[in-house]
Amino acid sequence: MTAGGAHQEAWLDEAAGRLVRPYAVSAGRTRPTTAMELLSWVVATGVRPRGRLEPDHDVALRLCGAATTVAEVAARMRLPAAVTKVVLSDLVAVGAVRTRPPSPAADPTDRTILERLLAGLQQRL
Repeated sequence: MTAGGAHQEAWLDEAAGRLVRPYAVSAGRTRPTTAMELLSWVVATGVRPRGRLEPDHDVALRLCGAATTVAEVAARMRLPAAVTKVVLSDLVAVGAVRTRPPSPAADPTDRTILERLLAGLQQRL
């Protein structure tokens, strides 16, 4: 098991859920320093921040190994989107992650896109 996996286990309890409340993860902050939307893309840059990462920062960084959306990171971390944005913006600030706005070509009401999204989410469960 990776060190990040051990961190994740320490912060989650199967019966109780998250052992650390979301406001503790973000140190009480409610607004990210980097503007991003739920469908903004995030990807790791390969730069490893100096010092030890907090467990949720480490998990978020691993999830950004391949380009993914803020919404996907939030879902996989079981965190509210607002808290996830704060965590990701911390990683942007140290150069470990970069973001880009969502593609304007995607129509959020397109049934085909919604069906593909649902199929992808079901595969990950």
